Amino acid sequence: MTDIGPGELAHRAGALLREGHRLALVAAHHDDEGAPGGRAVRVVYLFVAGPPDVRTELHVRLDPEHPEVPSLAPLSFPAGRFEREMRDLHGVVPLDHPLPRRLVRHFHWPKGWYPMCPDAGPPPEFGEPEGPYPFLEVEGDGVYEIPVGPVHAGLIEPGHFRFSVVGETILKLKARLWFVHKGIEKLFQGRDLAGGLALAERISGDTAVGHALAYCLAVEEAVGIRAPRAAQRARALLLELERLHNHVADLGALCNDVGHSVLNSQALRVRETLLRLNQQVTGHRLLRGAVLPGGARLRAVPEPARMRAIRNDIREIADLALGHGGVRDRFTGTARLPAQAARDLGCLGCVARASGLPADARTDHPFHEEAAPPAVPVHSAGDVLARFLVRAEEIDASVDVIVHLSAGLHPGLSVHDPYPGGARPAGSGVGIVEGWRGAITTRAEVAVDGTLTRVKPVDPSFFNWPALPVALADTIVPDFPLTNKSFNLSYAGNDL
Repeated sequence: MTDIGPGELAHRAGALLREGHRLALVAAHHDDEGAPGGRAVRVVYLFVAGPPDVRTELHVRLDPEHPEVPSLAPLSFPAGRFEREMRDLHGVVPLDHPLPRRLVRHFHWPKGWYPMCPDAGPPPEFGEPEGPYPFLEVEGDGVYEIPVGPVHAGLIEPGHFRFSVVGETILKLKARLWFVHKGIEKLFQGRDLAGGLALAERISGDTAVGHALAYCLAVEEAVGIRAPRAAQRARALLLELERLHNHVADLGALCNDVGHSVLNSQALRVRETLLRLNQQVTGHRLLRGAVLPGGARLRAVPEPARMRAIRNDIREIADLALGHGGVRDRFTGTARLPAQAARDLGCLGCVARASGLPADARTDHPFHEEAAPPAVPVHSAGDVLARFLVRAEEIDASVDVIVHLSAGLHPGLSVHDPYPGGARPAGSGVGIVEGWRGAITTRAEVAVDGTLTRVKPVDPSFFNWPALPVALADTIVPDFPLTNKSFNLSYAGNDL
């Protein structure tokens, strides 16, 4: 942790980025100064690299009367989005930002109200929008627009997509999110560690283990404990079980989007098998309640023979899909995301690895030495086929990890007391976990009374959503559902 002034920020951040670090998180804080009514504004920039696991925090203290910070947007695309989010929620102004308009707060949110400020008070009444959202208009002969959403069919969460199209070819797509901003960061404040865990598990419902584990690693570092070795193995196993049931569902959904509903039905059959296995292992189909501050709890351990049988079942589905001419033709070359674009946008997880970027938090930031697969699948084409292949190959790798970890595990509870001897140390910590969508980063600060003063979670969808419009340029409108599913990003994880 390094305290710097605003004037040093661009130089220090630029040096870290040039050395290969990535900006994983930006969090604004409103600290007590100690005097009655006194406040201080502090912004934390977390840069990470690996392997080996390296984490660097830059803390910038601002004038609370005029909280302003030099924009890092010219150096880092993710930094520009973090800064816009920070202005919307905290009122911290990024000076000379190239795109200063709102990101999180839609135009019916009143001016001058920043919900994360201590004196924000209850939400005011929403008013009439200041004006229409400034979508870039594409003009020319034959150009027309297709608006999609924000309300969609089924259970999908809201998001608005504005297509500018000629014939069927997409010239430009703009995605507008944050229709369900829930105030997650504010809800963490004042909770105890157990109360924070319940919230972390529900940030994005399909990523209960990933977010719970990132949260637990952060608070454990903050209070100075480490989970027992058996709990670390159990956590790694649970993380791979979560990866499995989500990846197999995506394989089936991709087949369904090109008309092969039979394979989708088979994939859903396997997913149901995995969800029932989750229930046996943890007592919850989505694996909630198994990762705890200081440890983990298992009700059962997966049998290696059963896991290998599930892997063979999934392999057969993937082989049938890839052996079908129509499926392969629709996947190949569709919605390419070039490696340089993925790198510039800061993409993570399957999206990045399908575009040739090998980053994986299991190897870059390991929380347990036996949690990483022997090899991380990487493809370079950046198309729907590459994203399908990465998922299929990660399933194989996940089963290998589960079989390996199961050999040394037994049902039961393994936990270290977060406050041994009644001591309640205060501090900060960071948890980085390779969730099934990519690296999840959570930073937490814990007070001496054991309550959470600040928790900032970052889902990989925050980094990957801007890549979807880039991949869709010059594709056709009928390929949007297929492309969208190949990314499979979380609205809930993004719209905190």
